[in-house]
Formats: sequence, structure tokens, C-alpha cells
Amino acid sequence: MTRYEGLRGGRPSRRIGMAWMLAGLMGTVAAQAQPDAPPADDGQWTMPARDHANTRYSGLDQVHTGNVAQLRLAWTFSTGVLRGHEAAPLVVGDTMYVVTPYPNILYALDLTRSGAMKWAYKPQPLSESQGVACCDVVNRGAAHDGGRIFFNTLDNHTVAVDARSGKELWKTRLGDIGRGETMTMAPLVVKGKVLVGNSGGELGVRGWITALDAASGRIAWRAYSTGPDRDVLIGPEFKPFYPQDRGPDLGVRTWPPDLWRIGGGTVWGWISYDPQLDLIFYGTSNPAPWNGDQRPGDNKWTASLFARRPDTGAAVWAYQWNPHDAHDYDGTNENVVVELQIKGQKRKVLLHPERNGFLYVHDAATGEVLSAEPFVFTNSIRRVDLETGRPEIVEEKKPRQGRTVRDICPSAPGGKDWQPSAFSPRTGWLYMAHNNLCMDFEATRANYVAGTPFLGAKVTQKAGPGGHRGAFTAWDPVAARPVWQIKENFPAWSGVVATAGDVVFYGTLDRWFRAVHARTGEVLWQHRVGSGIVGQPITYRGPDGKQYVAVLAGVGGWAGAIVAGNLDARDGTGALGMVAATRDLPEHTPQGGTLYVFALP
Repeated sequence: MTRYEGLRGGRPSRRIGMAWMLAGLMGTVAAQAQPDAPPADDGQWTMPARDHANTRYSGLDQVHTGNVAQLRLAWTFSTGVLRGHEAAPLVVGDTMYVVTPYPNILYALDLTRSGAMKWAYKPQPLSESQGVACCDVVNRGAAHDGGRIFFNTLDNHTVAVDARSGKELWKTRLGDIGRGETMTMAPLVVKGKVLVGNSGGELGVRGWITALDAASGRIAWRAYSTGPDRDVLIGPEFKPFYPQDRGPDLGVRTWPPDLWRIGGGTVWGWISYDPQLDLIFYGTSNPAPWNGDQRPGDNKWTASLFARRPDTGAAVWAYQWNPHDAHDYDGTNENVVVELQIKGQKRKVLLHPERNGFLYVHDAATGEVLSAEPFVFTNSIRRVDLETGRPEIVEEKKPRQGRTVRDICPSAPGGKDWQPSAFSPRTGWLYMAHNNLCMDFEATRANYVAGTPFLGAKVTQKAGPGGHRGAFTAWDPVAARPVWQIKENFPAWSGVVATAGDVVFYGTLDRWFRAVHARTGEVLWQHRVGSGIVGQPITYRGPDGKQYVAVLAGVGGWAGAIVAGNLDARDGTGALGMVAATRDLPEHTPQGGTLYVFALP
């Protein structure tokens, strides 16, 4: 087994090969990936994940492994905002669109004039919304459809703006900051519906996903994550694969009386869509409070995966990754829709790197777990039982009220948090920027007061085994094992883009933007930007026919909160314990808010 070196002097030191940090992990699914060739790339980037399947794959190949080392900075644009820039830019025709963190300014940039500003739309969200945002005042991007740009504001509005003029077309309020609700996610547009969800599980918010009519902004349907079946939109079509997910009103009966009303399960991550199955897929967040002793039961449907009809919201199946989640292992991470050869059979599957540290491969039509293997060191869950679909919890690593449980791995941000992975149909591998963190966790009694933290937890986080705090991993979802890995000093908190040139791009908290060989993991190029990267890189074809690569740099989010929020490094419990893991980050990056665009000479 090949082992990997850590970072030295800001550059990754590593060996390339078939490797893994945990000996003896063998995939339960044996076959070779034989993905179909993707259609020709139009060179644009019109939705956050590039496509409805959430692959973040571009068919552009002008930049490839043989010339990527020649990339040069083409132009930059300052957003004027110094908080966590987690969004992906959009490219539609000759215009790029960028959404900032609060105050959620939408910029339109002219690609024929090196990013000169065409217009700026300023929604002016309520300043009070900053006070109830859990983990920085981030925004994860916008979506384009039918000549309109759709995005969310921190104070719970979804907005439609004319893509050409910047004129507001409609603005719909969906939540209440008085209850602790905010909105940070990127919308997805499916069949004329704008799909959005809320944030705020740490404040006892009841989670929901809502569909808005794209033309008018009127609410078409809303599905809650907790509560009776009528609220969750569970009806006759609902057929979960596993027995524990069947039965009436589980969103009530698996909770103590009425706690489901403030039980979390918010929807702030990624939504996927498959047109053949006509299903949207998304995950729900942690239950509230974090103190599991206050909420005995499975706490459905938090930390769960839903498949729904986009027209009506009707649930078709669901699966709970983390029944009675006691570690803050949200289920909001991306579900990448691909077709793979599994045991000689072509199957439509979902690839889901879960916060609990396991990489799940689900049958997209039924929710069956085909494989689930750890991609980071984990001692909180022994394994996932494929017969029952349930994780086997390690009891001694389960937080209990009144005592501190030490060295729980992975920590609350999980093996991977929101930072989205990318799938290449050329290699058949998933590429993930992720964490290597553990935590000490003391559960405490929590009392609910609307609009205030509803946690019941004291947490400090730390580096995981090996001393590095992050990694970038190529994962074979058919063999259910890693192919290669790069260790990173800090949590790797950026999105990923994979290209037909066999180049994969990602960024680091200590300001490196990197291009990696998709097949070997060799770092082919890197550029030091002005602030840590928590944004989602994209690539596009410009009006001049050249391929460009773009990324927003501006440290923040949960991992960068110590810098973005000027937090006191002496209080390790700050930012829900993340400060303890990133005390030295201010030595490596300042605040920032700049778009960087690169191209070949």
C-alpha cells in the first residue's frame, strides 16, 4: 500500500499509485466502469453543477495534461465583498454571472471585454439575516433558464432577474429570519420549476424544499422534511427500498412529541435531476438539537435522501443515511447521477460522499445501497449493513449528555461537507476535495428559543490521523476504493471541476488553485491567489473560442470562519469547534473577494 506525504512549503509532496489510508477495504461491487461518451460541450456553464446530474464535468479539452502548465492569469474582478465566496460563476453566451455572499449582489460581466461589468443587481437583503446565519453569510450560486437568472438571498427570498438587463422580474419570500431561517443554496431549475430549500438546522428550523413557478415566482409545492406524511408529500407512490423507511407518519412517530416541529432536516445542499426516471434527488440536514439524548428515535426524515417528482413534489422513495444522527452528519451533499456497469449490468446510480465518511452508491430508481465504503478514517460507524441499509454505530463514540467523548472521527463537518465533487466519464472516477478531521464532543441540555442556537453541544475539532486536515481523492465507485490521493494541510473546502482534457481543478484554504492529472494525481500546475478558495471552479469557452478556467477566491464558510469572521483563536469552540482545527489559518490567508480567470497564452 502506497502512503502519501503531507504538504511541505505549500506544495504537495506525494507518491502516485493505487493506495488507501485504511488497509483491507474491498469494494462490495465488482466490475469496471464503462460510461457512455458525453455529448458535445457547448462551452457554457448555465447551472451550478454544469448539468442536472451534478457531474461538474466539462467536455472542453483545449486545456489538457500536455499544456495546462502554460495557464496564465487572463483577468480578475473584485466583488467588493470580503466573506466566504462559495459560488460557481455562470456563463451564458458572452456574459458571466457572479453572486456574492451577503449582501448577495448579482454581477453580469462582459466576456468580450475581459470581464467589464455590464450591470449589478442589488437585492438589499435584511442586515439582521447575518445574525442568524450558521456558518458564514455564504451563497452557493445561481442558475440560468429561459433568459432569467435565479438565486437566493440570505433573508429567504428567491429572485428572478432578466439575464440581459438585470431587471428584477419577481421576488418571493419563502422563510422567516425571526425563526432562524436563512437561504444559502444554489437553485436548480427543472421543468419550469425553481427548486430551493432553507438553512438553519442549528437554530431549530424545520426543513423544507420548495418549488416555484419559474415564470411567476408563485409557490407550486412545498415538501417538509419532518412531520406527517401530508406535509412531507408522502402518498401512494412512496415505495422505499428498506423496511425501516416504510410506515405511516414516520416524520412524527420517530420523534418525541412535537419536537419534529423544530427538528431540523433543512435542505441547503445540492439537487440533482434525472429526466429518464423523472426524479429529483436531494438530501436533508442534521436533526435539532445536536444533543441526541433529547430526541430518542430515528428522527425521520433528517439526514436522509429523497427522490421526488418535480411536477408535484410527491415522494417516490427515501433512505435515511444517519438514523438518529448524533454527530451532525448532514445528508445534504451532492448526489451525482451516472450510469455504470455493476456486476455486468448497466445501472443508473447515485454517487454520494456522505458526511459520515462513507461513499454510497445507490440505485437511482429504488434507493438500494449497492456499496458504502469509507473514504476517510472513521471510528464512529463500524460499517453500513447492505442488507438493512443501516449504519452500525460504535457506541463508545456516540455523544452522551454530561460527558465528553474524545477523538470521534470524522468530525461534525464530516469526511466531506458541502464542497461538491466532480465525475469524469473518461476515467469513471469521482474527484473529491474533503476533510480529515476528528472532534471532541460534549452533549449538553438545549432549550429552544426561536431564532437562537438550538445545539446542546460543545465541540472542538482537530486534525485526523496523519496530522493533515484535508485531502483530494480520486475514487473508483465501481471497485469502491480510492485510486490516488493528495494530502492537504487544511480542510479542502472548494468545489471541483473535471474536464475532457483529463485535468481536474480544485482550490485550497491556503490560496493555491491547482490543476491535477485526472489519471495519476500529479499536480501539473498551481497558482497562488489572494485569499483562500472555498468557491466552485468552472471552465468555459469564451467568445474568442478559447477555453478559460475561473474560480472565486474569498476565504470563509465553516472552515474559513476564523478569518472571514475575525474570530478569536483562543476560543477553540468558536465556529462550532472549527476554530480549534484552523487556529493557524490567519497566518496563511487574508480575507478576499476576487474572481480569477485563467487561459492559455
